[in-house]
Amino acid sequence: MIAHASPPEPAHIERGHGVALWRQIREALKSEILAGDIRPGDMLPTEQALSARFSVNRHTVRRAIASLTEDGLVAARQGHGTYVPEAILDYAVKKRTRFSEAVSAQSRVPNADVIAMDVFASTAKIAKALGIRRGVKVMRIRTLGGADGRPLSLADHHFVASRFPGLDKAVAETGSISAALRMFGVTDYVRKTTQVTARLPNREDAELLAQPASRPVLMAESVNVLADGTPLEYGRTQFCGDRVQMLFET
Repeated sequence: MIAHASPPEPAHIERGHGVALWRQIREALKSEILAGDIRPGDMLPTEQALSARFSVNRHTVRRAIASLTEDGLVAARQGHGTYVPEAILDYAVKKRTRFSEAVSAQSRVPNADVIAMDVFASTAKIAKALGIRRGVKVMRIRTLGGADGRPLSLADHHFVASRFPGLDKAVAETGSISAALRMFGVTDYVRKTTQVTARLPNREDAELLAQPASRPVLMAESVNVLADGTPLEYGRTQFCGDRVQMLFET
């Protein structure tokens, strides 16, 4: 969690006017959360800091935080403190799974940026997924996806390089893998398999996802195929475990 280093000035706390102090503190903190001054993932200031800020005892602060917890606006994590929970995105895994559509369907604004592209000799696992021999060159396109500007996923998309010569240039021009594939005549593809496991990200990936390296991600390994069953793409996507809930349609 990210500490809220510079809390805004508190709302005026009125004494002796019929509204309990803990209620006034709750409303002040609630307003800051809803306004985005304290963001999802941020820790609340400590009880000591809040007591000093509002000039009240810790019992009064605890009661205000307890009320916020009951409303679902904050949550406690043992040994870490109280924080504003992330908004959970329901990510539907279905025959045609598209990140931007999944985000937009929940009235959130999707964003996906291409952050790296390279070509390398396929490993045994990638080769098996794509139906090629080990060592055949594959192109990897790495994207960072998010909703409302908050990172949600880090995806590595693998394609057989010889089947799509110049795919990297097409992606650079269009800014979209789907749009680039259409330039090669690929207008539709479907999900064949999806396998999900939990793991810890490395430090670099955790920084890209704006989360601690000690927090697990959901690793989804998938294979997309063309209409005739030919493997098109092998993907490995890391989803933030506390921001994404995966739903499998049957």
